[in-house]
Amino acid sequence: MRTTLKDIASELGITTATVSRALNDHPEISSATKKKVKAIARRLNYLPNKLASSLRSGKSKIIGILVPSVEHLFFGAIIHGISNIASHYGYDVLIYQSNESEEFEKKGIDTFIAARVDGILVSVSKNTKNYSHFQDVKSKNIPMAFFDRSIESFDVSTVCIDDYKGGYIATKSLINSGYKNIAHICGPQHIKAFAERHRGFKDALIDSYYPYDSNRVFEGDITIQAGRNGFKHFWKQLSKPDAIFAVEDFTALGILKELKINDIKVPSEFGVMGFCNDLFGEHITPSLSTIDQKTIQMGEESFKLIYELIHQENPYSTYQKRILTPSLILRESSLKD
Repeated sequence: MRTTLKDIASELGITTATVSRALNDHPEISSATKKKVKAIARRLNYLPNKLASSLRSGKSKIIGILVPSVEHLFFGAIIHGISNIASHYGYDVLIYQSNESEEFEKKGIDTFIAARVDGILVSVSKNTKNYSHFQDVKSKNIPMAFFDRSIESFDVSTVCIDDYKGGYIATKSLINSGYKNIAHICGPQHIKAFAERHRGFKDALIDSYYPYDSNRVFEGDITIQAGRNGFKHFWKQLSKPDAIFAVEDFTALGILKELKINDIKVPSEFGVMGFCNDLFGEHITPSLSTIDQKTIQMGEESFKLIYELIHQENPYSTYQKRILTPSLILRESSLKD
């Protein structure tokens, strides 16, 4: 049988209102009473009724987190960053994965609304083209912010890495290593993060007096297979690349697999650069050069942002963009010299 506030009050001979205030550290309750109440609560295995509390306060103390996939270590690390700091503020997290599907993404949003979460953090599915479900969140005035992947045309506060700078320094690094014909396997260009990495790639070439050729760009879908397909596409060309900047690390892994099949030596004959700094990158052979996206910091900043929005009367009155600085991680796959 579930222990109630009344059970604790009965043991101590005080009112349920006093028990409730003591458990919530109300300043009018003495420290001695708080200590006694909490000791009895622990002994009786009291668990607060969060539903009843949320109905009284109008706050669920729950944050909804919508990610493309929990299988990716990148998103797992961000969730870790969010949940760690959330717990310090007394919040729980509810996680839903879209599986890169617009349909599942909409179901996730519906689930969060039904659960009466206080705020929603979203990394947008790569296949989402209709944003009506996000507009529904805004129309209900439920605080929402994007992280990592956002939508260019949608004015919602965002936490992201400087994807343009990341793409730029990744490409510059390949140039500085002595590669001459650099290609890029990009991600879906309606996702701002991937478009910005592409733009950084292009500008790094132009600034280094290298020609930018659209034939040197292959749009993939951020998978290992996309890396394999992109490499095969470039290898059919008369003028073949000697390095590829991949939009993220799994795409880069696909490239490395194809290079091994074709007995092409990395990095002496071909360079590969990823983007993310996923855990596997330092453990494969050759180890993968990449861009660190500061995942834990991104998670922490995402919670801080949604926490601020929750405590604003109108969470959409201002538009915030918190941009983290990427860093280059040099490993074997691009160290030609």
